Amino acid sequence: MSRYWSPLLKSLSPYVSGEQPRLPGLIKLNTNELPWGPSEQVLKALRGAADDDLRLYPDPDSSALRRAFAAAVGVLPGQVFVGNGSDEILAHSFQALMQPAAPILFPDITYSFYPVYCGLYGLQQQAIPLREDFSIALEDYRRRNGGIIFPNPNAPTGLLTPLQHIKTLLQNNRDTVVIVDEAYIDFGGESAASLIADYPNLLVIQTLSKSRALAGLRVGAAFGDEELIAGLERVKNSFNSYPLDRLAEAGAVAALEDHDWFVASCARLVNIRDGLLQSLQAMGFEVLPSAANFLFVRHLQHDARTLSEALRERAILVRYFDKPRINQFLRISVGDEDECAQLLQALPEILGSDAL
Repeated sequence: MSRYWSPLLKSLSPYVSGEQPRLPGLIKLNTNELPWGPSEQVLKALRGAADDDLRLYPDPDSSALRRAFAAAVGVLPGQVFVGNGSDEILAHSFQALMQPAAPILFPDITYSFYPVYCGLYGLQQQAIPLREDFSIALEDYRRRNGGIIFPNPNAPTGLLTPLQHIKTLLQNNRDTVVIVDEAYIDFGGESAASLIADYPNLLVIQTLSKSRALAGLRVGAAFGDEELIAGLERVKNSFNSYPLDRLAEAGAVAALEDHDWFVASCARLVNIRDGLLQSLQAMGFEVLPSAANFLFVRHLQHDARTLSEALRERAILVRYFDKPRINQFLRISVGDEDECAQLLQALPEILGSDAL
């Protein structure tokens, strides 16, 4: 640590992302990226936007993109906030909307950026244990809090919380903000954005990184009551009033408008996911039900870390979490048909006689 670091900086434990090696022939099933590229309309829009107008600053309000998100989700443009991926929006949300007088509540097994943001902004935090089946027990969130946040589907489990349960939580928690992080909602869930008209304390956050195959473009959005959106804008404009560049806006608008590609792509991913789930179960894996683009699995006869290392020796990366309660699980991103076939070919070699 540098002696020039502030006390806050010294206290932080930053988020650790999945490794991103660039080796030829590597099968990356560890970072939940879509296994194929974005629609041709997106690529065409990006090529068209790469012109002399790049010398000009982008629209600070991202008006066209906000309109596109509003049309896609079914809200008003004034109920939309956009940023550089959902992570930036999450950071703004913690700073703008979470209250420091009481702990921020989130699941004990979830996206590990949440405690990082609490530390960065000096917020109290309390992790609420998942049930034994790893589902989120929203009834346990009926306690004093400075805000509530959880992913739906949850990560890394992939389990979906029914919309009616979220509605009950909102009915019982009207004094602080509830954030539903919907990075994976398009692979099998119903968005809570339909509830924002009735619950002014609800903020729903989505990203184009997963279902729209735009992880490299970094575009996210939040949907909520106009007052919540105004709070996020206030933080953004105190930090960087030009969060999205012209290329990102052009590509994002095209992605949101290409509905046919989006529907077909999600259906293809879900079909591959469900087939992979059945194949892994046939090999003796326990697989949690998933509404995301990944599976959370364990094999009772094999150590998860050892499995991960054996797959890596075969140029297949999966995600291992060395954390309590889940250190015998692997998170496997759903690849394309060929990648999943290679995974299923490698596993019996590793499992030996335990592959049923």
